[in-house]
Amino acid sequence: MNRDGRWQKGKDVRAIRSHPEISREKRNKHVMQKQQPTPEDVIAKAAELRGTLSSGFRDEIVKSLYSEAERIARRAVKHIGERRYDLDQKIDRLVTSPIFGLPIMLLLLAAIIWVTVIGANVPSDLIARALFWVEEQAAGLFDAWGLPWWVTGFVWHGVWRGLAWVVSVMLPPMAIFFPMFTILEDLGYLPRVAFNLDFLFKKAGAHGKQALTMAMGFGCNAAGVVATRVIDSPRERLIAILTNNFVPCNGRFPTLIMLGTVFVAAAFPPAFASFVAAGSVVAVVVIGVGFTFLMSWLLSRTILKGEASAFTLELPPYRRPNILRILYTSLIDRTLFVLWRAIQTAAPAGAVIWILANIHLGDASLAQHIADFLDPFGYLLGLDGVILLAYIIAIPANEIVVPTMLMVYMGTGMMTDLPALSELKTLLVDIHGWTMLTAVNLMLFALLHNPCATAILTIYKETNSKKWAALSVVITLGTAFLVTFLTATVARLLGWA
Repeated sequence: MNRDGRWQKGKDVRAIRSHPEISREKRNKHVMQKQQPTPEDVIAKAAELRGTLSSGFRDEIVKSLYSEAERIARRAVKHIGERRYDLDQKIDRLVTSPIFGLPIMLLLLAAIIWVTVIGANVPSDLIARALFWVEEQAAGLFDAWGLPWWVTGFVWHGVWRGLAWVVSVMLPPMAIFFPMFTILEDLGYLPRVAFNLDFLFKKAGAHGKQALTMAMGFGCNAAGVVATRVIDSPRERLIAILTNNFVPCNGRFPTLIMLGTVFVAAAFPPAFASFVAAGSVVAVVVIGVGFTFLMSWLLSRTILKGEASAFTLELPPYRRPNILRILYTSLIDRTLFVLWRAIQTAAPAGAVIWILANIHLGDASLAQHIADFLDPFGYLLGLDGVILLAYIIAIPANEIVVPTMLMVYMGTGMMTDLPALSELKTLLVDIHGWTMLTAVNLMLFALLHNPCATAILTIYKETNSKKWAALSVVITLGTAFLVTFLTATVARLLGWA
């Protein structure tokens, strides 16, 4: 009651209580009506707080909780290994630094790619020689038995040679890349990679753990798709699945290395050729990472709208890698698993290649006729019909792109081994008219084109949806066509080609 003798706050309730003729039930009902908010009030309050309760708000809550927990722990707990704890902190200040974190990550990636490229050459050659020796002996045995030439050619020069190429090209790089990748994972560095890239993925509307799946895609995109299981959000997991193909797998490295060696490294002294070739591959990888962010941003604002979920990452302590676990995880769980899927898809590809090369209409094979038909469309993309035909045939496995191109260019009836670099440059540039535009656009197309059949099958199995598997092809292939068309058009308008 105020000085004038009137009720100021809660006057309706007190007025009700002053009338004894009003029942207790009515008084309670009136009080409930005054205290409970209406639906309109709830909607208005939710609209007011809509922008406040964002992932940033949740991040601040988590941050404050961890800060308080750290403060309490410092007062109550004494670290037994204080020096080791301090060393971890010092290393983290360097590898997660806003200034040095990303450069260190790129240098490590370049080192892994260089070791993979250099280290895989000798074992790839040995495996290829062994498998081609088996082909030669088996083909001779079929001939001795008097079997028709087309049976021998289809089985050994088609199916078997396709398998031999895929195994010899895929197995050594995976056997090198996956253990090195697993060492970084076991050491505790990969969570730091996710920490460094989290802010970029958050701006793209994706999840920070996509950095881990993207890194796995360098070994094999199918393995990268499987690795997206670590992402809990279905929307963000789909974004990671649909964009994983924009990082080149080891099946695309032979094409990129060949182009980097013939067209880029050839201008440098031989002592630096391998470093220049590896540097050109790393540059293409960086472009692919850029397209990953761009496409993640587009998907998160169109068909997969939504806000990036909160990502609380607790950095584990650095630890000594477990060699036995590394060997099992990298060789059994990853290398052999991916290789088996690639073999299942490569066998039909080898058969198709042999059929197209050995059935002739007039003076040319079916492969040459199809390449001539595709040539005008290839010109629009800065490529040619042979390159497009090679990528159509190589849908089951990217490893057979280069031998298929050489087979058509050289007019042989089977996939052919790489000639010497000088002979290869003569074949591509002097005889078939390749230019620097052809090399650049082929590198872009090799980076951005559709996933291989193994990756497409993995996407279908992981999403249990033909729609998302088909969309992964449309997105990547559409991007490859658009980028190469724009590059070729601009280069021709400026007189560069």
